[in-house]
Amino acid sequence: MKFEELNLSKPLGKALADLGFEDATPIQEKSFPVIMSGKDVVAIAQTGTGKTFAYLLPILRQLTYSEQKQPRAIIVLPTRELVAQVVGEIEKLTKYMSVRFTGIYGGSNINKQKQAVYDGLDILVTTPGRLNDLILTRSIQLQMVKKLVIDEVDEMLNLGFRAQLFTLMDALPLKRQNLLFSATLDEDVEKLIGKFFLEPQYIELIARGTPIDKIDQRAYPAPNFYTKINLLEHLLDNTPDMKRVLVFVKNKKWADLLYEEMAPSFKEQTGVIHSNKSQPQRFNAIKHFYDGTHRVLVATDIIARGLDIPEVTHVINFDIPVEPNDYIHRIGRTGRADSIGTSMAFVSPLEKDNQKAIEALMKKKITMEKFPVEVEVSPKLIPDERPVKKDKNIHKFNKKIEVSGPAFHEKSEKNKQVPQVGKRRQERARRVKLANIRRKGSK
Repeated sequence: MKFEELNLSKPLGKALADLGFEDATPIQEKSFPVIMSGKDVVAIAQTGTGKTFAYLLPILRQLTYSEQKQPRAIIVLPTRELVAQVVGEIEKLTKYMSVRFTGIYGGSNINKQKQAVYDGLDILVTTPGRLNDLILTRSIQLQMVKKLVIDEVDEMLNLGFRAQLFTLMDALPLKRQNLLFSATLDEDVEKLIGKFFLEPQYIELIARGTPIDKIDQRAYPAPNFYTKINLLEHLLDNTPDMKRVLVFVKNKKWADLLYEEMAPSFKEQTGVIHSNKSQPQRFNAIKHFYDGTHRVLVATDIIARGLDIPEVTHVINFDIPVEPNDYIHRIGRTGRADSIGTSMAFVSPLEKDNQKAIEALMKKKITMEKFPVEVEVSPKLIPDERPVKKDKNIHKFNKKIEVSGPAFHEKSEKNKQVPQVGKRRQERARRVKLANIRRKGSK
């Protein structure tokens, strides 16, 4: 369907034309009339299919001019990067409209954010933690909120935002429209929907957990961390079409270590991003990757959800995530829109079961490639990979204490007797006391 066939306003249509967008994606086409009807919506679609525009277009179409200060629509996202991205999308779509909006998140000056809310908003884009801070300090009033959007809710629950989400939804007016967009749903999300949503309409365009078909998925066996580094550097040196490569690792420690180890060969081509980096460092890492300054971006799962970085040619799973859905979200950073993407996974023997779980979820095998003979297999292990050594002397500290008989028992006659030393002390004290009495009496 063409955008011009939807019931869009002229300012929205003109903004879309400036962006070069003509055709609505399936999720945008199916969501628009349902959201316009005022029903609660739960939309499930593959990553990279236009979920952000799917909820922004109807919200902006129904937003009328107002001078009231408190927001009428709140969009909640799991990360700062996603907040910045959605704010950017609103800015593009409201080029010919008068709409007040801002993004707030942790790690930035809260007083400036309070002032932005006080100055007046139509749409607030936020992370749950910082929104909860504003609610608790009464810096924001929620009685005028008509629409609530929760994007990537499963990731928010994984990040520990359950309490903040429940606090928010309890504080909002009962008469509101709830919109939930995600690539996957789980039991926790279904419980949240059951508690707070009113007869939601499900828009499910794909089987849950299905990967994008345009992604070529491959895997290489690699026994350990340093062998994986050798393999990655070999692929970067010998694969010219690896122009924009996103490398996912399981934690911040691995991200920093991989970045440091790649520095000698790829220092000017590589960036790193994770939650311990400052906000300017995180935004700069994405900016340099986006504009091509960096060919490689080493990242944790902080940017695996929803973030739209165009033309990512390859996604490398440096480790295989324990949760199969995390793999789906990772590889979804490539093969977006109409482009073709490639994902590569480095699989150690300990990660084989994780790979099988992913394949079971996708109902599809990942193509296994042969390990390149020219790549060195490193014997070096990082602490996470070293076998746990048992202390040979540990038995000395774990001796069993044998108890013969009950814990409480009567003392024997021998133990009931007062020690002789004690008797002599008592007799001496008695004599001294009597002598003192007699001495006082004689006076």
